[in-house]
Amino acid sequence: MRMAFELQMVGVAVLIGLVHLLCVAVIGDVQRGLKWSAGPRDARIELTGLGGRLERAWANFCETFPLFVAAVVVTYLGGRIGVLTSIGALLYVVGRVAYLPLYAFGVPWLRSVAWFVSLFGIIAILLALVV
Repeated sequence: MRMAFELQMVGVAVLIGLVHLLCVAVIGDVQRGLKWSAGPRDARIELTGLGGRLERAWANFCETFPLFVAAVVVTYLGGRIGVLTSIGALLYVVGRVAYLPLYAFGVPWLRSVAWFVSLFGIIAILLALVV
């Protein structure tokens, strides 16, 4: 049995999340130092520059990813998978792939466009529930 494209896109989004996490962890370790990272982390050290942007991009991913997964699961289990959900899942993934480097390098307007593309992807998936 072939896996639904939308579920494949959830898998790709998980990989995108891992890239986000690894980027912020590596840059965070560089900025904060390995002693802080290996310690109890009682004192908060704010990341700045690239590290701060990566941390905020990670937080943004964590806000949208559960919504994307929930939308895919509900449409899949509800038997509503189709062209609209496939397009929506692709839009979400493409938007999130573009979002990380755009945010990391401080590109303001295109970053917002990438975020909206991913949001429209979630909305398209949810529209399949009512269309």
